[in-house]
Amino acid sequence: MRLTISHTTQYHYDVPVHYALQQLRLTPKSRAGQSVVSWETRVEGGKKQLEYDDQHNNHVALVSFDAGQTEITVHCAGVVDTADTSGIIGAHGGFAPLWLFLRPTPLTRAGNNVRRLIKIASGDYENEISHLHALSEAIAGAVRYETGRTDAATTAEEALEAGHGVCQDHAQIFVAAARAMGFPARYVSGYLMMEDRVHQDASHAWAEAHVEGIGWVGFDVSNGISPDERYVRVATGLDYTEAAPVSGMRLGESVESMVVRLQIQQ
Repeated sequence: MRLTISHTTQYHYDVPVHYALQQLRLTPKSRAGQSVVSWETRVEGGKKQLEYDDQHNNHVALVSFDAGQTEITVHCAGVVDTADTSGIIGAHGGFAPLWLFLRPTPLTRAGNNVRRLIKIASGDYENEISHLHALSEAIAGAVRYETGRTDAATTAEEALEAGHGVCQDHAQIFVAAARAMGFPARYVSGYLMMEDRVHQDASHAWAEAHVEGIGWVGFDVSNGISPDERYVRVATGLDYTEAAPVSGMRLGESVESMVVRLQIQQ
């Protein structure tokens, strides 16, 4: 499937910003199941200072604001060819060793809530893939999808305690539980073409677990499936902070508001 993507993010500030830096992880990866045909990222109100590939093979652009800006716009667009691999990415690659993906982070630390969830998903399964799908189903049953109730700082334990969240929370709970079960696991940010709309409110997130003899396999808890040809992988990390599409810092006390325009279509 050939997908065209247009993703614009506008940041508005109530007072001029004199210094700010942002990390952009907005360039899809050419790996198993997808090939980037073309991709361009433009910045209005700032400039690219540096581009590099990080420890997870994410392409990162470091962007600085032009002094005195009250608005900055990041626009990326391109074409990506995808194929349905039943969520299988395959062998591990990149600079980060596989054992690193067993390490908990503050957002994915397994506490009592995660351990209770693991017990719910326990059972006599045909194979490890079936066990991980059961984990995905257990998460979806424990945390209903609801926007506006969690944020980027919400941990896996907190989302389970609250009983509601979004794809980001589902992914981080899966990562926390899979690691506690002995599977290397990572967070994935990217795009999903919806069947009923072209315009979307936000990008998507899911998780991947490493299964011996198969490699990395994706699990989208929010939709109850493994990623197919409608998905585009952009960035991976130990949790949201390492795969966030945009992250950064700024000096001053300005109030930020954000508008996202995202279109994905075949």
